[in-house]
Amino acid sequence: MAFDLRWLLLVIPIAFALGWWASRLDLRQAKRDPRDAPQSYFKGLNLLLNEQHDKAIDAFIEAVQHDPDTAELHFALGNLFRRRGETERAVRVHEHLLARGDLPASERDRAQHALAQDFFKAGLFDRAEAAYRALAGTAHALDAEMALLSLYERSRDWARAGEVAASLEARGAGSFAMRRAQYLCEQALSAHAQGQANEAQALLIQAQSLAPSHARARVLQGQWALQSGDAVAALQAFDGLRAANPQAFVLVAGAYAEAALKADRVAPAAEALAQHHEQEPALALLLALNRLSPERAAERLATHLQGQPSLNAARHLLALQDEPVAPGVMRAIDAAAKPLLRHRCAACGFEAAHYFWQCPGCLSWDSFPPRPVEEL
Repeated sequence: MAFDLRWLLLVIPIAFALGWWASRLDLRQAKRDPRDAPQSYFKGLNLLLNEQHDKAIDAFIEAVQHDPDTAELHFALGNLFRRRGETERAVRVHEHLLARGDLPASERDRAQHALAQDFFKAGLFDRAEAAYRALAGTAHALDAEMALLSLYERSRDWARAGEVAASLEARGAGSFAMRRAQYLCEQALSAHAQGQANEAQALLIQAQSLAPSHARARVLQGQWALQSGDAVAALQAFDGLRAANPQAFVLVAGAYAEAALKADRVAPAAEALAQHHEQEPALALLLALNRLSPERAAERLATHLQGQPSLNAARHLLALQDEPVAPGVMRAIDAAAKPLLRHRCAACGFEAAHYFWQCPGCLSWDSFPPRPVEEL
């Protein structure tokens, strides 16, 4: 049967008409979508960009009332509440999202993550822990584990913090050896305070094997040995620190001199301090050396001042002079030198009179240099 070409005259106009109708339908849809979006949503964005948070929240609430099924509006509103510290309202917004049966799995996980952040911000650590653990196996699992690590640190649950840090390291999230060593040292401190000396020592040995260059475990070993009267063991621990982490040895220079005096090992200890001071010209090392060998104390301080000008070193040198310095002058120097003896966090700039392994300001670990502000 021959094909009738006249059919083409009918099919082509019909196809053209259908294509034109479809394009007009898409055009009308594109024009309608912006009109359907609530104006209060764009108003809220504008207010948010202008940092008018109170008015932006009011605008977003109005937008949610106009379109309660829009998840993005809920997320924006909940995040605004959390940033302002209104965690109860943020929790209600995100719980409302989780209660919706039509929410896709990815959006449900996102709402769960936001809810966990709300609980954490509110200090409800038990509920935050449960919310974060519910994110296992989701796209937010890594962020949840990082948050759990911070949560356990804040609650001082060092054993669980170590477990999470090991899990993160196994997932390739970076090296957490130094942090895990800190957690073990914290556990050792608790065990030592409870009279469990053997368990405390075992935890310190575990910390050293995990992070050989980490200073805290060796510092604690030496300090505890010195407190118990075993000066020889204290010297061994401090010598181990000097080999593993020379910069941190400054922290125990005074205790090292005390242990050498008690163990009657003044000469080798003085030689070790002198050699270390040549490599690391810290004032604490020099003062410890002068304690073991006081006959040349003033000469050493004068030489030190030539290469390392320091108000604290000058104060110690003036105190050794044969002619007494006027009390008012010494008080003025002491007052001026005292702030320079503080330690400063390299992460946030927090300053403290004592050395901290974890910054009280930003909670960073090992962020305090061993030497004081004046010597940085």
